[in-house]
Amino acid sequence: MKLHKEFQYVYNKGKNQHSQSVVLFFLPQPGVRKVGFTATKKLGNAVKRNRAKRRLRALFCEYSDSFKDGTYVFVAKAAIFDAPFEKLTNDFNKVLSRAKTLT
Repeated sequence: MKLHKEFQYVYNKGKNQHSQSVVLFFLPQPGVRKVGFTATKKLGNAVKRNRAKRRLRALFCEYSDSFKDGTYVFVAKAAIFDAPFEKLTNDFNKVLSRAKTLT
């Protein structure tokens, strides 16, 4: 996903789940699998925001085979920089299981 209006649609219509380092917005849509990653300017400069999105993409690749159809938006929080990868994996798994998005 790249368009602002796509992100806004998922923010407004989808369900959200929060953890310490990640927020998931999920909108179930049969036959559609879209994903978007975002980090706000509150996190820092472009280097930090891109690092946060890279970490989210790496987590997404681990679970990508077991996702249900729908649109996913992952939002990075400030804690994503300080947390070790194991903690991020636990947070990522927590938001996915709460949203019931894993098959």
